[in-house]
Amino acid sequence: MQDVLNTELWSGTSLGDLLTLEFLTAILGGTISAIFVLTAGFIIAGWFSRRIKGLASRHSRLDQTLFDFLSNIVWYAVVAFSVLIVLNTLGVRTTSVVAVIGAAGLAVGLALQGTLSNVAAGVMIVLFRPFKLGDFVVINGQMGTVKSISLNYIELADLQNLQIIVPNSQVWGNTIVSYSANPTRRVQWVFGVSYGSNLAQAEKVIMDTIMSDPRAMKDPEPFIQVSNLGDYSVDFTVRVWCENSDAWGFQTDCTRRVKEALDEAGIEIPFPTRTLYANKLAGEDEDRETRHAAE
Repeated sequence: MQDVLNTELWSGTSLGDLLTLEFLTAILGGTISAIFVLTAGFIIAGWFSRRIKGLASRHSRLDQTLFDFLSNIVWYAVVAFSVLIVLNTLGVRTTSVVAVIGAAGLAVGLALQGTLSNVAAGVMIVLFRPFKLGDFVVINGQMGTVKSISLNYIELADLQNLQIIVPNSQVWGNTIVSYSANPTRRVQWVFGVSYGSNLAQAEKVIMDTIMSDPRAMKDPEPFIQVSNLGDYSVDFTVRVWCENSDAWGFQTDCTRRVKEALDEAGIEIPFPTRTLYANKLAGEDEDRETRHAAE
């Protein structure tokens, strides 16, 4: 037994040296300290994370997505700092650990270039906030309501409530059209009347019908002008301001009302027609040839 205890492990340190009370006390103390530091690190990280998220909930003007992102960054930073303290407490050289993590991070980064480009684009989206949750947007040709913003992708719900996932690299590198960014919208219509119509009367009917809607804004001033002399119609372009939330219903409702008002006023709304002529002579010639062949 004594021979086993005297077995040298490294640099003159034997197994018996490791089993001394002082060594075991040091190991136990270091382990307890490490557990305490790590536990405290998680508690502090969670506290900071909740505090940062709470800032957005208490102030409606602040973007919740941005503060969720910041809270995650703070949580990981505090936990990483706690782990470094624990490693240092246990006698591990943290400089070597950092170097190993850096080399591993480089290798992983080269293998996951596409994913990291999505993350980088996600950081830009969160920081610059070209849109927010609930906005109705067109991103990379995809139209829908923003349901989720993460570091990897944007989730949209289209008009049929279908889920659309757009990678962040395709979001940040493409044109973004937001229908929700401004509080007001300028709705546009094009109405065509026949060339024989009284243009002044048609203009009055169109404008009175649209402006009678309570959603129509009188300031800024509405616009109506003859914009095109088409092949079969004289076209009026109409632009009227309204609240953003009213735009879709305002446009569709007034389209129907203007059509009904023009009909009631006896103003024709032309549409293209096609007339087909049957070739009776060709049919008679064919019958004559058939009779001749029978004879």
